[in-house]
Amino acid sequence: MSHSSYDVWAVVVMVACALVTRAGYMLVGSYLPLPDGVRRALRYAPLAALTAIIVPDMMPWHPGVGPVFDLKLLAGVAGALVFLRTRNSTLVIVVGMLVLWLLRWIA
Repeated sequence: MSHSSYDVWAVVVMVACALVTRAGYMLVGSYLPLPDGVRRALRYAPLAALTAIIVPDMMPWHPGVGPVFDLKLLAGVAGALVFLRTRNSTLVIVVGMLVLWLLRWIA
């Protein structure tokens, strides 16, 4: 087999895995109800995913360099304070972005 045919088979296998894992649960999921503990745990999945994406970008250190002052951290803290006060996610985004833009304009 040539190198490109391995690539095609790899893509076919990845598509099949994605189809089985996603569509399989949608087709058979109603016959296999989730336990209450799993349902409660899955409520936190979106928050965990967002945290895994956002927090590393806001951390004030970089590999090989060490601690570095970053304006994104200050904007994130401002957004967190707004959330604690208002519980409004749209306002968190607006205030966080305004603070970041203002700090970048000043700096």
